[in-house]
Amino acid sequence: MPREGRFFELFNEHAGLVAQGSRELAALVASGDDLEHRAHTVKSIENRADKITQDTIGLLHKTFITPLDRNDIHQLITKMDDILDLIEDAAQLMFIYDIRVVTAEEKALADICVTCAEKVKSAVGMLSNMDNAAAILGVCHEIDRLESEADHVMRSAMAKLFREEPDVRQLIKLRAIYQTLEAVTDACEDVANIIESIVLENS
Repeated sequence: MPREGRFFELFNEHAGLVAQGSRELAALVASGDDLEHRAHTVKSIENRADKITQDTIGLLHKTFITPLDRNDIHQLITKMDDILDLIEDAAQLMFIYDIRVVTAEEKALADICVTCAEKVKSAVGMLSNMDNAAAILGVCHEIDRLESEADHVMRSAMAKLFREEPDVRQLIKLRAIYQTLEAVTDACEDVANIIESIVLENS
């Protein structure tokens, strides 16, 4: 049975797709056009990430000695996959609901999603070397801050929506999209918490 395995390489590949998916989602939100094609692009990225998740879990079962705790490896890869699942959900909602006029709040949330995803990629990229412990923890704290910022944008967006949107159907659509975008940042925070725990255990 192999020792160590290529877990960090797989983590980095997946994190790169998380960042790529977030950028595609933000482009979809910003443009409001060609929704079907853009949503399909996000789906393709999500499918590639699913394969990496499966490969990582398969490798976990075949590896005698792992570089991190087995549960930590499983948690990290599956929680990163959750981020992309939610990114895909948001893209599909935009397409299904045919959202072509984008609110400032949608764009703000999508932009925060991109920043969070890039921070996840950064933290994961440093994880193979615990000399980076302080820097990794700093990035994790930044993700926590961004998630709080997304909460604030979400609350303001919902208040504005219920006060100003006269069309009930549009209200339902936007509420679902706001909630899904905010959930992306929650999932990024979940990954940051796992990474923080790994660093504290191994540094």
